[in-house]
This record gives sequence, structure tokens and C-alpha cells, in this order.
Amino acid sequence: MEIDSLKGILQQRVATPVDFYEGRSGSFQLIFPVFHEDGDMVDIYLQDSPIGGGRIRICDFGMTLMRLSYSFEVNTDTKRRIYESILTNNGIGNDNGNLYLDASAEVLYESILQFSGCVQKICNMRYWQRETIRNAFYDDLEKWIGENMSQFEPEADLFPLSDYPNSVDWSMKYNNRQFYVFGVLGNDKAKNVAISLLEFKAAQLPFMSLVVHENMENLGRREQLYLTRNADTQYPVLNDFCEKGSEDIIRFAGVPA
Repeated sequence: MEIDSLKGILQQRVATPVDFYEGRSGSFQLIFPVFHEDGDMVDIYLQDSPIGGGRIRICDFGMTLMRLSYSFEVNTDTKRRIYESILTNNGIGNDNGNLYLDASAEVLYESILQFSGCVQKICNMRYWQRETIRNAFYDDLEKWIGENMSQFEPEADLFPLSDYPNSVDWSMKYNNRQFYVFGVLGNDKAKNVAISLLEFKAAQLPFMSLVVHENMENLGRREQLYLTRNADTQYPVLNDFCEKGSEDIIRFAGVPA
């Protein structure tokens, strides 16, 4: 890879100085005026592409995912699908976390802009609109229950009381015990669930309540208190429910009512 020639190609298109620092064997870190919102320069490296033909591989050596992990986790199927769609829509490959784009020298400048734009989108995933996060949480909870908890005969949107308008997200049964599962994202849903639990208890319904949070720490202090007083079991994040929910239901069902 003729690094001086590439530097000259880029410098013709950019008003500010362009430079390279040799890093790993055969790779060069590009000093290029593309930045994240906090002022840090986007991590871009150039090396010979393994596909040959004089192509150049633009890559990040995993720095984008590392940066994203400081503030946002791609830890659900829905989030992973959206992450992968960003890569696909921008023509970026993924080799075990190393994002890359192979380009010829003639379109190197345009390809660097294409690559850096994708990196910036990924690093801003934490700024998704709240409704997108909401859909991801409830979709992932529904998918987990459907695929992994069929032994408990889950029934969605059950109305335990004919004269009360609020439903249970999922009703489950095991060993003649009834379980009501609620997904909670946000203060409004937390209040709604707490009130529903009070109504169901006042009607002397025989059940245990399991509350699954998108992130319990994001709730207000009062909302956390309401649920702590009225819910039988809470899971601070979805992964906790995925790991322990089935085991807990079986264990709770073995306790005499």
C-alpha cells in the first residue's frame, strides 16, 4: 500500500491536513477531520485488503463497538437486528467486531466518508427515540416468553376482573399456581401496574406477580416504591428475567399457597 500516494489523494479533497500513523503491522491510523459529537476523532485505519486487486481496507479494529459499550449495550435480538441493519444499509462489513469497507484508491475519499458516517450512526444508537427502545423491550420480552416459557401456558392480555379495565401482560400457570407477568418501561406503566396489583389483591385473586423492568433504575423514586410495596418479585432488567424467570416460577409453585 503506497501510503504517501493515498495521503496525496486525500489531501486534494480535504482542506485541513491529513496524516497517517503507522500502527499494527501493515496498518495505518488515519488522521482525518471526522469527529464524534464529543470531539474525539473517529477511529479509522487503512490496510491492504485481503481481497486483493489493489483495494484498501478501511476498518476500525473494534474501536466503534468498544466506544458504544461505554453507554449502550447491543444485548437483545431487536437491538442486534437494528445494529446489523445499519451496517447493511451502509455497505459495511463486520469481522468479529472489526467493522470494515474495501475500496479502490479512486474512491477512497468517498469510501472513508461512507465508513465514518456509519460509525457515527452506530455510536449514536443510545439516542434512539424512546418509542424505539420501548418497542425493542416489549418485543424482546414477548419473544422470550413465546420461545422459552411455553411450559407455563402463557396467555397475553388477560383481564382478571370483568369490571376492571386493566389487563395482565401475560398470565402463566404452573402446578396449580397462577402467575401474572408485567413488562415495565417508564413511570406511567409502573404506576399502572402498581394500581392493578392493588385491585387484584383487593379482589382476593390467587396469584403471584412478576414484574420485568427494561431498566428499574430509570424509574422515579415513587414508582420504584409503589412496585416494591405491591409486586411479589421484580427483575431489574430483562436479562435477569431471561436467566431466572422460569426457575423462579417452578420454585414459587412448589411453595404452599
